[in-house]
Amino acid sequence: MSAPPSSSPRWLLYGASGYTGRLIAEEAVRRGHRPVLAGRSHEKLAPLAERLGLELAVVGLEDVRTLVSTLEGLPLVLHAAGPFVRTSQPMVQACLAAGSHYLDITGEIPVFESIFQHDAEARSRGLTLMSGVGFDVVPTDCLARHVAEKVPGAHELDLALSITERVASPGTAKSMLEQLPQGGRVRRGGALQPWPMGKGLRRVRFSDAEHTVAPIPWGDLVTAWHTTGIPNITTYMTLPRAAARFIRFTYPLLKRVLSVDAVRHGAERLIESRVHGPGETARSESRTHIWAEARAADGRRAQAWLELPEAYAFTAVAAARAVEEVLARKPQGSLTPAGAFGADFVLSIDGCRRLDALA
Repeated sequence: MSAPPSSSPRWLLYGASGYTGRLIAEEAVRRGHRPVLAGRSHEKLAPLAERLGLELAVVGLEDVRTLVSTLEGLPLVLHAAGPFVRTSQPMVQACLAAGSHYLDITGEIPVFESIFQHDAEARSRGLTLMSGVGFDVVPTDCLARHVAEKVPGAHELDLALSITERVASPGTAKSMLEQLPQGGRVRRGGALQPWPMGKGLRRVRFSDAEHTVAPIPWGDLVTAWHTTGIPNITTYMTLPRAAARFIRFTYPLLKRVLSVDAVRHGAERLIESRVHGPGETARSESRTHIWAEARAADGRRAQAWLELPEAYAFTAVAAARAVEEVLARKPQGSLTPAGAFGADFVLSIDGCRRLDALA
């Protein structure tokens, strides 16, 4: 792990009272940072700010003038309040207006696409715009770059995830709910294309075991394209065959139901009351496994595997490390984590191990 910064950087952590926001705040303090904790609710922010001895700022994303004023003098914002498809744009605009770097922990494809639309403006202002500085998508982006560098001119890239801890945080659950009606995606010929949910099962050997995986619309369909330039990308996650068949046949009905605003909002309220995220034991004991393969038309190929801590525990450290890298390097433009920091960035996080061959 890289050493914490010698000074005590001040930056803004928006959404600090959420499940992942709290983990990031605690990790940031452990690393010597002094983030300003921000969000909509003083009632939710105050106990965390008092416990960690940090400043707080209460501001809504709809209050653009106050938001820009709050960012004055702060070099960077780490945005942790989802669903990001609703919350990212106001904060991006505020950062561009205030001259603050923007980072977030989203995995939502429309947000990644939107971030890259602001590349020219970010460069002209000398700012970084970077989405996905947590489990979405640091490890997969870094592994994608690693295998791509081994196969120059690769035309296909496959990425697969095996996650042992399936309990989501409220924010993750709401983001998934928001994206479900959009359906499956793959990248073909450099363009995003629809893909039937539950179709395309295959077996993948991870570093711990072989599992059945199914295509999912992961953020790397955008980030890995920008990082590697590979035009054909499929992202997978472990899913039992029975579950994949169930999803394939029930998804059309589910899509229609979730397209109704009242149903979706009711589901969000249920998530808020019932979903709490993995506990400390699960975060400390669970592991995540990733596989990647790049292939070229002439038959050249390269595989690699990555082992890392539980997703939320990883996100807390990865996000804090990304803050440190941006403040130190000050890269400019709309960037991916591996594009800005290199394929080995993930290895700077304790508990991560990369393998290029399996016994």
